[in-house]
Amino acid sequence: MSDHQAERAQLSADIDAAALQKAEEYIEQEEGAANRLKGWLAALVTALAVVMSGWHLYSAYGIVPAQTLRSTHLAFVLALCFLVFPVARRFRHRVMWWDWAMVALAVAVTSYLIQGGDDLTDRNTTPLPWDIFFGIVLVGLVLEAMRRTSGWIMPFVCSLFIAYALAGPWLPAPWTHKGYEVGRLVGVMYMTLEGIFGVALDVSSTLIILFTIFGAFLQYSGAGKFYLDFSFSAMGGKPTGAGRTVVLASFLLGGPSGSGVATTVTLGSVAYPMLQKVGYERNAAGGLLSAGGLGAIISPPVLGAAAFLIAEFLKISYLDVLLMAVIPTVLFYFALFLMVEIDARKYGMHEAVFEKVDSVWNLTRRYWFHFLSLISIVVFMLVGFSPVMSVFWATVASLATSLLRRDTALVPYDFFRGEALRRIGQWPLVKALEGGSIGVLNVAATCAGAGIIVGVVTLTGLGLKFSSIVIDYAGGSLLLTAVFTALVVWIVGLAVPVTASYIICAVIAAPALIKLGVPEYAAHMFIFYYAVLSEVSPPTALSPFAAAAITGGDPYKTTLQCWKYVMPAFLLPFMFVLESSGQGLLLMGSTKALATANWWSIAEVSVTAAIGIAALAAGFQGWALRRTNVAERWLLIAAGFALAYPSWIADVAGIAVVVAVLAVQYMRPQPQTA
Repeated sequence: MSDHQAERAQLSADIDAAALQKAEEYIEQEEGAANRLKGWLAALVTALAVVMSGWHLYSAYGIVPAQTLRSTHLAFVLALCFLVFPVARRFRHRVMWWDWAMVALAVAVTSYLIQGGDDLTDRNTTPLPWDIFFGIVLVGLVLEAMRRTSGWIMPFVCSLFIAYALAGPWLPAPWTHKGYEVGRLVGVMYMTLEGIFGVALDVSSTLIILFTIFGAFLQYSGAGKFYLDFSFSAMGGKPTGAGRTVVLASFLLGGPSGSGVATTVTLGSVAYPMLQKVGYERNAAGGLLSAGGLGAIISPPVLGAAAFLIAEFLKISYLDVLLMAVIPTVLFYFALFLMVEIDARKYGMHEAVFEKVDSVWNLTRRYWFHFLSLISIVVFMLVGFSPVMSVFWATVASLATSLLRRDTALVPYDFFRGEALRRIGQWPLVKALEGGSIGVLNVAATCAGAGIIVGVVTLTGLGLKFSSIVIDYAGGSLLLTAVFTALVVWIVGLAVPVTASYIICAVIAAPALIKLGVPEYAAHMFIFYYAVLSEVSPPTALSPFAAAAITGGDPYKTTLQCWKYVMPAFLLPFMFVLESSGQGLLLMGSTKALATANWWSIAEVSVTAAIGIAALAAGFQGWALRRTNVAERWLLIAAGFALAYPSWIADVAGIAVVVAVLAVQYMRPQPQTA
């Protein structure tokens, strides 16, 4: 074992095994408590998952009708959900007879739909008894799959929407509507592409599954380990090196994965001993780790699953969504970077000597091809490929480049030997194909359930009703409407995952902002960013809770520390809905609009946003050039809020206050350390 491997092993050994197990439990809360099957059952699940990945890779390149692709995608998802996730914890690590029955029903429902063809679709307003039966069965299977993968809340929310559709005439105004019979509701949910098989499942069956396969290829080719090693090597050795390592590694790890909790746990299990060594208190370390994990959901090139839905809802290219995320992502990590720099001065962190993994040059020379993974998708889109084809070819490129070294090869160099063929189930390529399908189950089940909600909202006109109510309560004020919308998204996000909260609020809350003149892309990005807050908001603060399990800190204190780290960046969404100049932070929403954009305006709003973030960071930390007093702290916070409001008067006032506070601190003699 090399010196750097011994160092890493020692760091990992310092993490209590029980803490890691606790962290894994938080991942299970997000992704479901999976079975650990053995023997032929494990082989069957692996084979089914590999076939699912192979089918979707083929569908990216070949031509598959939308109804066939979506229905087979859901059949694979349901079958694997019932095999991989138990009905209850006491039945874990085995497959019961009722699981097989549900798998059979999932296959039967899909077969009936595909065989029915256009005739079945055409009779959606007057469904036959068998149509209604299979439709009800499918709704029940989707609710059960969501319960197994995400818990009770999402199925309960979907059930409330179904009840709303059925009970319309008996509801009080303004929520009343004419009501719909079971047959009509089933016709929309099961027999058209507007309900369960609507936009959300379309995105799941095309983009999301392909990106999870791509992420699995990176994981099993060793890209994740390389990103960690590269970050440790580049940033270690100084008082701020530990924090900077977390910031850089969270971007490199999270960008391709798009998973907040997984990034937090992966990074925390290795980085916490280093944070502890330089002087981070447990809750502060957990807050920084979970804040870094949160960045995974808003960072290109993958973002979270909701980003793919934004592209589909707005009928824009995924490249445009990536473009809109660039400046907010830079500002998010700028805020984290400032927080880390202030931490080192505020807590008087000392230098710690770390055994470097390897030199940056040696790592880059040997594993340079892993950086292609971060840019290949964008490059393919820039040269004209669709998002689906871009991720397909990026996956192929990842497979090809992994073969450049024996230790990263997804296919063993001795694959042609009999012994290697007998171990085909252990090949990294097979594991990656399996991991790609298993990794999408939670999101895909949520997308299918979200289709129920979207179908009800479309059928009943609930979105327009809700937006009218919000605007009435806000008195027509855009600021108050934005505040109310943010609160609605946040409250919904307390109960359901990011993807689900975005979908729900995109159909019921976004119309309120759009009706008041906010461009569609800005309204949807506003909702997306506040949906992401569900990752750090109790009682579903999974990322901070997972970080607390690793550091041994208090979960709620860790959550508050995480809020401290991310709060400056989460005022940004108000900038791009309250004033047209603030939309420059989204680079005007598309490559086409950017071609004629006012670059001076974009630069101006970006700089003022950065100054506002710096003021808020200093205010929340209580440290600018040196420790602030109470008056200076509140002045900096007020200046940060003023700079977050896109108005030249607010900008001038905010900058003047920041300059005044810095001048006072500069002239006041005071020790630099705490």
